[in-house]
Amino acid sequence: MLVHPLPDPVAFSIGPLPVHWYGLMYLFGFIQFIALGRIRLKQPHIEREGWKKSDLDDMLFYGVLGVIIGGRLGEVFFYNPSYFLSHPIQIFEVWHGGMSYHGGFIGVIIAAAIWCYKRKRNMVQTLDFIAPLIPLAYAAGRIGNFINGELPGRIADASLPWAMIWPNVDALPRHPSPIYQALCDGLLMFIILWVYARKERPLGAVSAMYAFLYGSARFFTEYFRVPDYEVSFFGITISAGQMLSIPMIVFGLLAWILIIRHARKKNIFR
Repeated sequence: MLVHPLPDPVAFSIGPLPVHWYGLMYLFGFIQFIALGRIRLKQPHIEREGWKKSDLDDMLFYGVLGVIIGGRLGEVFFYNPSYFLSHPIQIFEVWHGGMSYHGGFIGVIIAAAIWCYKRKRNMVQTLDFIAPLIPLAYAAGRIGNFINGELPGRIADASLPWAMIWPNVDALPRHPSPIYQALCDGLLMFIILWVYARKERPLGAVSAMYAFLYGSARFFTEYFRVPDYEVSFFGITISAGQMLSIPMIVFGLLAWILIIRHARKKNIFR
């Protein structure tokens, strides 16, 4: 049976300044955003929309603020409001982990809206452009969670080849849930969305597909993760992460269906 290695969360130090693996994963996410974005700029349908490298670089600045501020506030208010209100100084200690994807998602939407307003760009077109650039950054964040020994999985059958003991939790075999989420919610979703977005799609279709895919993947992988807390709807118990993913599934699927139907009625993008 595997045992979580619980590596040192500090990758290296620059003088008195420790550099954490979790922070490096975020740095990787921002770098791959630029790298993939420059590939995307060369796609013919994206070129026709008039995107430039300067747009990509400028968006990253707003996106970083949206991810960090939104992600941290989401963690505070969606998952641990009582704890952080009792320890307010820890709200700013983001290097220890504790970032909410759904909070970061809202933060990015707000940041994109501000950028679009200043640049006079179409909001939905902008979201369609950046959506395929996000899943690998999410995967990197989950690897950071794993290195930190965060988000332990639910108890697994000891015969599962990759069942893992998390010494910082207990001596029971568990699912390595951050790895599941990095692979499913991150890598697999990236492949599907990147292939889908390589061709010209109706306005809003890529964004809607992103919301549906992520919501569905997250809802599934949450079954292998110890929930932050659970809620019940009509006698069905689900985790907090699943609860927050349901609106993404419903909105994404309905929006995609309506967008595709509208495009077909207009005899475009058949």
